[in-house]
Amino acid sequence: MGRALSRRMPQDHLNADTKETVKLAMGLLATMSALLLGLLVASAKGSYDNARSEVIQMAAKVVFLDRVLTGYGSEAEEVRARLHEAVEETANRMQPIRTNTPVNLAPNTQTGNAIYLAIQHLTPHDEMQRDLKAQATTLALELGQIRTLLVTESISSIAKPLLIVVSFWLVVIFLSFSLIAPHNATATFALMISAVSVATAIFLILELDRPFSGLLRISNEPMLNLLSQLEKSTQ
Repeated sequence: MGRALSRRMPQDHLNADTKETVKLAMGLLATMSALLLGLLVASAKGSYDNARSEVIQMAAKVVFLDRVLTGYGSEAEEVRARLHEAVEETANRMQPIRTNTPVNLAPNTQTGNAIYLAIQHLTPHDEMQRDLKAQATTLALELGQIRTLLVTESISSIAKPLLIVVSFWLVVIFLSFSLIAPHNATATFALMISAVSVATAIFLILELDRPFSGLLRISNEPMLNLLSQLEKSTQ
């Protein structure tokens, strides 16, 4: 568009003074765009890191809960079996069947309630079992909170108006650069590489903002490792 527009503009609009003025204006706009891109990267990366940290934290709490139930004794075998089923279900939900298929992280209330009620139905026979039951109850509640938090945080953390403004500024910048750039292959190639680089940056920002879908989705490896550990503990 810039190339086509430059051919139609009067030559006095493309003199050295005009080009210098356009460069100064685009320099200011490029600085503002860089600042907003930095804010978008920080927001998307923070959201991605929080979700990944919560998945790892959830896996660690499940391991601890399984150990607490193991220490409780054979009476907690049913609870452990239900817990293993819940972990396997979560791992299967996080398994990427197709790249752009969103993951359904909504808590299975029936499974969660069954595990919690099974813990509450345990009848302690001594002080140690009472302490273990209290710990198991606390861990079950914390796991439910983390799972619910993952669902509520799955919404986009990037403000669409901000993204639209940044994209518009970038279009204006490259339109202006192509307007005053010399008509040769080197200048065209440099502008194309720069545009592709900026577009890739925005693409990565959008991918980071979708931690459970897309190309950069959070792996279900922590849950698979957890599942293998639980299977070994039952053997």
